[in-house]
Amino acid sequence: MRPLAVIGNVNVDLILGPTAPWPKAGTEIIVDHDELRVGGQAGNSALAWEALGIDFEIAANVGNDQFGLWLRDAFGDRAAKWPVSAERTTLSVGITHPDGERTFFTTHGHLPRFCLADTLSVLDGKHLSGGYALLCGAFLTTDLAREYDAFFDWAHGHGISVVLDTGWPPDGWTKENCALTRAWLSHCDCALLNEVEATTLAGLDNPDKAAAALWTSMPTGAILVVKCGPDGAIAIGPDGKLVLAAAPAVKVIDTIGAGDVFNAAFLAALAKDQPLAACLAAGVQVASRAISTLPRSYGSLPDFRNDVA
Repeated sequence: MRPLAVIGNVNVDLILGPTAPWPKAGTEIIVDHDELRVGGQAGNSALAWEALGIDFEIAANVGNDQFGLWLRDAFGDRAAKWPVSAERTTLSVGITHPDGERTFFTTHGHLPRFCLADTLSVLDGKHLSGGYALLCGAFLTTDLAREYDAFFDWAHGHGISVVLDTGWPPDGWTKENCALTRAWLSHCDCALLNEVEATTLAGLDNPDKAAAALWTSMPTGAILVVKCGPDGAIAIGPDGKLVLAAAPAVKVIDTIGAGDVFNAAFLAALAKDQPLAACLAAGVQVASRAISTLPRSYGSLPDFRNDVA
């Protein structure tokens, strides 16, 4: 199996809910569910890999408080080299709604101070050679994002394929954020976007056409994936052909981190050199299980290679 790493945002998630409609100011309501857990795109993908029994490296930072210690403890030896920022740990409070959607309130915290030097102090470039590095949380880890070009050079210099999932910009998909992301895509070997991100970046309403347009801006041989929620996922691989995977019908309990879980399962299958259709199917199946179970369960990594070969 090819080596895997994830680089980016690890923070604390406090999940409360469900509630609807939004409560009136000055009032108090009681909700049925609460959960304090490791969060952030990088954290969610790493937890999924761990649950699936996949070996990986993770580069992140934490804040200088009890939450920072808690996050480091959650990852054990993998977090031994994580730098500690002077800021408090980033906290996201997620309010869930009956339809499975959610609203987040997030502090800046430690994430903006995560930088390239922090990343390279954790990762073993020689060990990761020939593997995949998932770069995520770009618009939250702002110091590192300013150094993405240097990271691309470092990764490709070690023979590491760069995979990008930017996450949602706090200030929205402005023209500047779209232009910046398209510039990053021109250096990435794989991109994992959701439907809104893909159609917005491409300026097209149809996800198939958006995927095709964005894929042409990426390096030769790249893979572009569009995650379409209950409609499954689509991808364009090195041969330029569109591949799709349908999602099973499930009762949604908690969609938080669904895309990150998809990323983990997709890349785990890709690292095992499974066909692109099998990688998509693995991502959709594991993510569907995760969002429909409480406590959250990931199952095992499916192997669809014989079904799609």
